[in-house]
Amino acid sequence: MEANQRTLAASLLSSARQSRREERDRTLSDTVYEQILAKIVSGEIPVGGKLPTEIELSEGFGVSRPILRQALKQLKIDGVIVSTQGSGSYVQKQPDRAVLTFAPIGSIADIQRTFEFRMAIEGEAAMLAAERRSIEQLALLRQSLDELERCVQQGELGVDADEKFHAIVCSSSDNHYFVSVRTSMHANIITGLNLTRNLSLSKSTERLRLVQAEHEAIYAAIERQDAEAARNAMRAHIDNARKRVFVGG
Repeated sequence: MEANQRTLAASLLSSARQSRREERDRTLSDTVYEQILAKIVSGEIPVGGKLPTEIELSEGFGVSRPILRQALKQLKIDGVIVSTQGSGSYVQKQPDRAVLTFAPIGSIADIQRTFEFRMAIEGEAAMLAAERRSIEQLALLRQSLDELERCVQQGELGVDADEKFHAIVCSSSDNHYFVSVRTSMHANIITGLNLTRNLSLSKSTERLRLVQAEHEAIYAAIERQDAEAARNAMRAHIDNARKRVFVGG
């Protein structure tokens, strides 16, 4: 019995150490990711410009090459850099400079993960909302869309109205776990919404209209109870928001 307890304790300790190592590596990778992104956003490394070699970058940032590669991998996923075999990594897109104004270094990596998580969670919530929503919930969605439209027309930020729309979609799924998960990450979501809507306000009216049209597509699919269309519309909307931040345009 004592031997089994010692084995279990050793296993738990090993798992805890592994988790701490993974968390430390993730934090280091996030820091490198954000610092490279800042250089690209500021124009220090221009579009078409080549990044320093992995050896130079890892030495410059004081991290191992595996940690550096995690950061470069995320930049590739974002569409910011592209790598060519035997040639190196090049800047493909320059995210909007306003990113560094509305999302200071230290939060950018978490905003990226929030978009990814929201795509998965809210896409499924929208699908269920289309199947289960009540007449009253549909009316609440329409009200939140009308408030968003007012914000667009008057040039207001509209973060609260945007958040309310997405929250109602989740509650319309008739599954409280979607609501609970969203509530637990409310601060991260608001940070992302502040960023995306501030960026939209700094662009043309067409940008605001495009974002509003995406909300309307989600509503229309839920209204006609087309579950797959609602899921696809929600996922496309959140992914487009991510692209507008990290890919630019």
